Amino acid sequence: MPTRRHLLTAALPGAALLLGACAGGSLPPVHWVRLPAEAPGPAAAPAPAVPGVWQLMAPVQLPGHLDRDALLVPQGAAGLQGLGGARWAEPLRDAVPRLLRQDLEREFGAPVWSAPLPPGVLPTRQLRVELGAFDVAADRRGVLLAARWSLADAKGGARPAIFDARFTTPAAGVDANDLAIAHRQALADLARRIADSARAG
Repeated sequence: MPTRRHLLTAALPGAALLLGACAGGSLPPVHWVRLPAEAPGPAAAPAPAVPGVWQLMAPVQLPGHLDRDALLVPQGAAGLQGLGGARWAEPLRDAVPRLLRQDLEREFGAPVWSAPLPPGVLPTRQLRVELGAFDVAADRRGVLLAARWSLADAKGGARPAIFDARFTTPAAGVDANDLAIAHRQALADLARRIADSARAG
């Protein structure tokens, strides 16, 4: 009659084959990407400064599916999947507000403040931004950005002016680096549109 030791020994080859199969289907190595500090496009000609002392209000809203480190690409009509082993090195919920404010300062020609405000800084105008989409386009050759923003008097009174935009920023290629750079350029394009709406108002 087989003993427990014999049964365990007989099971070992099967277990080894199973582990080997799992190892053969190992995940691809992680490739970390980030939104560059500066937008990649050529510097635009200086535009007239936007009047007022501006505050970018927190939070800058992002779609919930972007609250993860995978770089997501479309799959089918409604699906999403991670692009290989590509991962965001910094959460988009942190990178987007920081870089958008930096781009706004360049476009506005003046500081754009965020809380907590330094002593003595009293904003006269407030900006709120919500991204409805910040996704790799369906053909994976660009980034679709949809945004809604409001410009308001910091003291209240008049109703805020509300704007929206939806556009696609092309990518140089379809790999993770090209798509990360396209994300960054899309933010810079959004800042330019917001500044234009503030000048017009």
